[in-house]
Amino acid sequence: MTPTLVRQHLSPAGPAPRVDLCARARDWSEIQERMLVPLFEAVYERLQVGVGTRLLGLGCGSGLALVMAASRGAAVTGVEPSSPQRLALARERLRPEAWGTRARADTRLVDGSPRDATDAETPAYSLVTAFEPIGCLAGDSAGLGGLIEAAAPLAARGAPVVLAGWGPPERCTTSSVLRVAAKLADPLRSAGSWRPALRDDLEEVAQRAGLKPDGSGRVACPFGYADMDSALRGLLSTGLFDAAITATDQAQVDKELTEALHPYLRGDGTVWMPNVFRYLIARTP
Repeated sequence: MTPTLVRQHLSPAGPAPRVDLCARARDWSEIQERMLVPLFEAVYERLQVGVGTRLLGLGCGSGLALVMAASRGAAVTGVEPSSPQRLALARERLRPEAWGTRARADTRLVDGSPRDATDAETPAYSLVTAFEPIGCLAGDSAGLGGLIEAAAPLAARGAPVVLAGWGPPERCTTSSVLRVAAKLADPLRSAGSWRPALRDDLEEVAQRAGLKPDGSGRVACPFGYADMDSALRGLLSTGLFDAAITATDQAQVDKELTEALHPYLRGDGTVWMPNVFRYLIARTP
């Protein structure tokens, strides 16, 4: 999404492209984040998230996964170290009047590291999630590994830690579109460039963090957009094309991304790309 706990899989190398970060966060919240709802639901159902669950969401973004867990009765804490714009949207979503339930005193959102999400009086978390999928950018597992290593000591012994990643490229239609990012960013040849997901990406992160794998699953998460403009805005909001924008320019990326999306444009003007995402459940020592 690094030693400073910034999600490397969302932070390309080199100068940051000139983008409207507030608009990008809004596009993520309104267009792209919902594509991962089947992943959130599958994990919550498998782990029986509900009343009594104390959830720590790493890289919580604009908070949709937290809202879904809270609606099941979980006490939720979200940590967002790299996008204050997304975190501001999460605060909006988790206001009680925004989603029709009474306020929970145990809901927390933190702009910082996992260590900022606890103190001497905070009970241990019973579940840690890192739903931002890795496996598309060179070096993205390092950023996730730093977050997991910082968060694991805050969880109860044997608590599940859920990591998420892109599925095999042959099962992810969007991989063909993401190759645009690799082609345009190639001159940088550094972290931030797209690469195909590898089979053991998640297991390697868990092993380095000292966690014990305890099951995994695959979930269909199709990317469906109302039109080509929504597809462009949604995909750009992921940050996966930032290195390409830095290496070329916004207009060039928009042009080539539109061409790559054309095969998935349907007769009614919608864009549809089937994908499979993977999750790993690991346990704290």
